[in-house]
Amino acid sequence: MCAHPNPTDRAGGLIYQREFQAGLRKLSTNDYLVLAGTFHGVHAITRSITPKLPLAPSTSPVASSPGTTAPATSGYSYPNPGVPATGLEFLETDKFHLTCFQTLTGTKFLLFTDPLTGNVDTIMNKIYELYADYVMKNPFYQLEMPVRCEAFDRHLGAWLRGRT
Repeated sequence: MCAHPNPTDRAGGLIYQREFQAGLRKLSTNDYLVLAGTFHGVHAITRSITPKLPLAPSTSPVASSPGTTAPATSGYSYPNPGVPATGLEFLETDKFHLTCFQTLTGTKFLLFTDPLTGNVDTIMNKIYELYADYVMKNPFYQLEMPVRCEAFDRHLGAWLRGRT
């Protein structure tokens, strides 16, 4: 299993980057920043283009042309109106998978895995749990700032190594 978590802030800025698999092709810090910003833009665009579906037709027919009637629709709605539009959540290629988990605060976790990695939701939930425990509960951490927390690094690295 190969996994690289990369949290971003609400504006798409990379706040944490660490490679946990030795021997892989390295990207520069600038490449990771460009990747995070680009993904943020694509995520925002895909969230805004979530298609709206026509509402169920009403029971009263409406004349659509002389001599014919058609059911009336009262507008359009998102497929599941109780759930907000989410944007791009998963990107699959033959070389890697990219999974995005967005928290209620707007922080996005981008997880790069190899195509054979299973239980990605479990991995993402554990990463978020460790982030909440060691970063968000750290009294010295400020929101939207880069994550500099040795306890988070240590526990995340140990957990990911234990999965291989």
